[in-house]
Amino acid sequence: MIHQIIHDVSAHPDFAYGVLFMAALLEAVPVVGTFVPGSTTILSLSALIATGDLGLAAVLASVMGGAFVGDGTAFWFGHRHRGKLNRVWPLNRYPEVVRQSEAVFEKYGGAAVLVARFLPPVRAFVPVVAGALGMTPQRFYPRSVIAIALWAPAHVLPGYLAGAAYHRAGAMAEQLVLPVLAGAVAIAIAIWAYRRWAA
Repeated sequence: MIHQIIHDVSAHPDFAYGVLFMAALLEAVPVVGTFVPGSTTILSLSALIATGDLGLAAVLASVMGGAFVGDGTAFWFGHRHRGKLNRVWPLNRYPEVVRQSEAVFEKYGGAAVLVARFLPPVRAFVPVVAGALGMTPQRFYPRSVIAIALWAPAHVLPGYLAGAAYHRAGAMAEQLVLPVLAGAVAIAIAIWAYRRWAA
């Protein structure tokens, strides 16, 4: 799926910004974010910055914008369902992950919004739990912005640097295609397997 997305985006680079926005947004959606390979998509498409097909600033803006909309919507959903989150579908099907998210929130307090952004199993659940546990918007949104401002470059820059290294390989590029593709697939499978195990 990732390979097909990269192929389509390479042919239509302007389409990439929407894909990046949606990948970051869906990562923040409870349940959905556990299964969508958003981080892998962001990392892979960021490699196209080095070819000049995509702009670094625009990629970062797309990723940050999607993550903020996703976090903000999840927080609002949790805020609206305070006290009954464990009875709302589809969260009621994942009580253990909700409990883990609550434990992270109770352990770190407001800092959980920062910490959870880098923890794939609970990333998609902490914003909704923060809203459900009564965290105020004035406390949540500034922390969410800071977390996203740290998280987005941590996903975009490695992809960009890998793409730059590949681009500079020049004549050796053809020989590097298979190893790079195999590495990307291995990373994607590892992330997917970890998420499934954690869930």
